[in-house]
Amino acid sequence: MSVHNAAVDPTRTVSDLANEKIYRKVVFRIIPFFAFCYLAAYLDRINIGLAKLQMEDDLGFSGTVYGLGAGLFFVAYIIFEVPSNLILQRVGARIWIARIMITWGILSGLTMFVTSPMQFYVLRFLLGVAEAGFVPGVLLYLTYWFPSRRRAKIIGMFMVGLPAAAMIAGPLSGWIMTAMNGTAGLRGWQWLFLIEAIPSVALGVLAIFLLPNSIAKARWLNAAEKAGLQAAIDEDIRSAPHQEHRLSAALKSSRVWLLGTIDMSFMMATYAIAFWLPTLLRDAGATSTYQIGWLTAIPHALAIVVMLLNGYSSDRTRERRWHLVIPLLIGAAGMFLSIFVTNNLWLTLLFFTIANVGIVATYPVFWCLPGTFLTGKAAAAGIALIASIANFGGFMATYVLGWLKDLTHSPNAGMILFAFFLVFGSYLVLTLPARVVNR
Repeated sequence: MSVHNAAVDPTRTVSDLANEKIYRKVVFRIIPFFAFCYLAAYLDRINIGLAKLQMEDDLGFSGTVYGLGAGLFFVAYIIFEVPSNLILQRVGARIWIARIMITWGILSGLTMFVTSPMQFYVLRFLLGVAEAGFVPGVLLYLTYWFPSRRRAKIIGMFMVGLPAAAMIAGPLSGWIMTAMNGTAGLRGWQWLFLIEAIPSVALGVLAIFLLPNSIAKARWLNAAEKAGLQAAIDEDIRSAPHQEHRLSAALKSSRVWLLGTIDMSFMMATYAIAFWLPTLLRDAGATSTYQIGWLTAIPHALAIVVMLLNGYSSDRTRERRWHLVIPLLIGAAGMFLSIFVTNNLWLTLLFFTIANVGIVATYPVFWCLPGTFLTGKAAAAGIALIASIANFGGFMATYVLGWLKDLTHSPNAGMILFAFFLVFGSYLVLTLPARVVNR
């Protein structure tokens, strides 16, 4: 087949003209960049967990103050997620993702100047406003490039940034807070916010130059490659049992709200681990910020491997539901068993590793589901609404756990609550029709 004929018959372009080679080119061009962006985003989001170990002494913040401040980030996320994704769909990913990253980097860096609870609350809220729309925006963007049958593996590659950030954050943040403490009259936690804000701003500037808004705008693809990729997306839309494209229908869709509730169930546990694991390890016997930093890397290093394997297996078998249910139940078991070993450092680390591996393994599989029944404006709004509902779980994980810990002087009530929600989420997954989601 000639390139000319391939361009005339774009469906055959994908199947006959180095299908895998074209997709490898796309993956190489956009996925590593997004993974680094997600790494920077999550690093700025969770470094508050390790910074807390010094901030609470320096600033006199209680667990409730810390939990509320960390949680206000998610309140802003909930409010601004849908508008942000609709703007991205209108103006394009290149400018909007750059805007998101640059503003959140600046605001994260400004946290170094916090001296009072109110300042802490305001900056965390504004950080949520700035970052709202990043993850659902990238997930929407990926639906423009990859058909549903390829998305679990691709989303897994993008979402490597989350456990990678959590893995890097511990050792890096522990080192910054120890090595830089007292330099230029600043405390270690202040240097932490300053240094870790720089990559977000830099990547935001790069996004302006590196991201094409669509397949048609990609200068590094030839005409045949563009036609083939677009044909695969068009065929994927035509083959769907029913895909909704209206904005109003997405906001009213019971399936969107169901997916949001499922996502909320495991995001509660995700952020409980991200924000509170350093404190729980300290309470279990870890002796220094540096040691805690390295210990927190272990659950996330293992999670990267399992997440990629689960996404690959789900794509290969074209099965989604049990690739969610089994990891969620494993995560619930780890969360629940942790309450029996709160005074044992290594068993605490073991059970939170099991919990984290199970929870993180669900990410790429779960985010394949919205694209199976949403497209266009409905996808933009639906994906963002799902993420907004889920981020209520982030607020619950930070504020409620802090409140319960102050009230009961133990994290156990929070761990039981989050384990219950993981089990509940696994039940909700099984209510999804297999004929729709197993595509």
